Parts: sequence; structure tokens; C-alpha cells
Amino acid sequence: MQITVEAEVAAPIDLVWVCWTTPEHILQWNAASDDWHTTEAQVDLRVGGTFRSRMEAKDGSMGFDFEGTYTTVRPLTLLEASFGGRQLSVAFEQDGDVVRIRETFDAEPSQPIDMQRDGWQAILDNFVRHVAQVAAA
Repeated sequence: MQITVEAEVAAPIDLVWVCWTTPEHILQWNAASDDWHTTEAQVDLRVGGTFRSRMEAKDGSMGFDFEGTYTTVRPLTLLEASFGGRQLSVAFEQDGDVVRIRETFDAEPSQPIDMQRDGWQAILDNFVRHVAQVAAA
């Protein structure tokens, strides 16, 4: 089963792309809730290149690595990757002053669908807030 989350951000597509693909920015937005954060991010943005983010609870009680390999890199429009035996697609579409972001990923069979959707949506919503702050600066 695949899950899709979507959001829109009022920012130029090149800024959206940089915020999505640059480790310094990923550290700022990649968390589903305020009690988690990303402590490390790496991006090798090319087909066959890898990405990795270390996500940890702020109280130090747990953490995990989210990592995968890019299978498609079309700057400003599409990223596809494999991670943990699953697939991910992130599409970026400029529509006037707004960029639509659509993430579609294979669900993890051992976790509730609603929990996965809500978590990925929360991270995407954090991304939108981050881009808006960067755009306003």
C-alpha cells in the first residue's frame, strides 16, 4: 500500500529545492513533533547517491536513522528513492507563486497507516513552515 501526503508553500521552486536537499536546512525542519529533532543529515544528490538523517528524541531516549538511495533526480521537479526495501517519490510542482509538494511512499507493514500518514504529514508541514521563514528573511 502507498501513502501520499501533500502541502503547498508560497516560495520560489529553487528555494524549495534547496531547503529540501541541503543538510543545513534538513536539520531545521525534519521532525514530526517538537520533542524530536534531526541531529545529522547527509545528501549525495545524484542517481545512486545516498541520503541519511539521524532523528532522535530530544530527551535522548531513542533515535533512528532514515536512509536510502536516490533512483531518480530531476532537479526542481522529482526525487525518487529506495529506503528499507520501500519506495519514495517526492514531486515538486510550481503553480504561480506556490509550489505543491507531493510525497508518496510505500507503507511500512508493521505500523498503522494513520500513524505513518500523520507523521510524514507533520514533517512536511514543518518543511513548509521552514521554507516560509527562509523566504521571509
